[in-house]
Amino acid sequence: MAAKPSSREAKATKAEETLADGRRVLEIEARAVDALISRLDERFVKAVEVLVRCKGKAVVSGMGKSGLIGQKIAATLASTGTSSFFLHPAEGVHGDLGMLARQDVLVAISNSGETQELLQLLPFVKRLGIPVISMTGRMNSTLSKNSDVALDVSVAEEACPMGLAPTASTTATLALGDALAVALLQKREFKAEDFAQFHPGGSLGRRLLVKVKDLMHAEAEIPVVQASVGGMAAMLEMTAKKLGMTTVVDHDGVLVGVITDGDVRRCIQRGTNLVNMTASELATPSPKTIGPDELAAKAVEMMERFSITTLVVTEDGRNVQGVVHLHDLLKNGIV
Repeated sequence: MAAKPSSREAKATKAEETLADGRRVLEIEARAVDALISRLDERFVKAVEVLVRCKGKAVVSGMGKSGLIGQKIAATLASTGTSSFFLHPAEGVHGDLGMLARQDVLVAISNSGETQELLQLLPFVKRLGIPVISMTGRMNSTLSKNSDVALDVSVAEEACPMGLAPTASTTATLALGDALAVALLQKREFKAEDFAQFHPGGSLGRRLLVKVKDLMHAEAEIPVVQASVGGMAAMLEMTAKKLGMTTVVDHDGVLVGVITDGDVRRCIQRGTNLVNMTASELATPSPKTIGPDELAAKAVEMMERFSITTLVVTEDGRNVQGVVHLHDLLKNGIV
């Protein structure tokens, strides 16, 4: 008589079964997305062209899970330069059709292509002359036949073992929506600066919008000494301005170097008397600089690359405009 598996062995078996279920779902959905690649053809190109020519908005619509995917597609389009919003088809036929205008494009999503609430929109849409781009799993469906462009998002199987819950089909639709959005982004020559305009909040907006001049210490806050002053005077300036450094300029105000806490410590370790040194002798020449109109994110990148905590801000590499410190960048979320 075979021995019963221990509780630990039973748990291990259950864990393996759970992992196998998860991997099977991911494999099915990965195959569904992969199958889209070979199906992209002139219809995709035409859909992109229709959206590029659109003088109104891209109105995305779908019911149920297709509607949830449609909301994500509409949001992605809107954030990448294509004016877009989501229209619930059931709400549409009960009063919200006024949201549609003649110069819009309708992106209709239905895996079956027979969703009644969506089909009820079509007569109104046709009367307005609004182009219809459909995303459907059945290319012979009513929706497909009544579309200006029909995009095939069919899948070989759903990840749901009963084949009922939309899983692989919604993943494929979402992926194709992303493909449309990115293709449009490229067509419109959409840049990082444009993207930032739609994302002013959060770390992304800060990285793409905030410039060095917005965070630098300027005017009276700039630690600065003449090259001819003594080392003690330079150390007092560093202490007063609390940035752990001071800029050093010549009699014309041109930057000749910087003195940091590290420079002072190394001088003391060598046994050199600061009283007997000038700021120019103590300074590190040719310091790293950055322009005031550069992105603050670039300042972070430079500090990481050169393992420094401050950058001198100059207009032309000569005249000091300010100093930007790593702490100020981190405090403002520029990471």
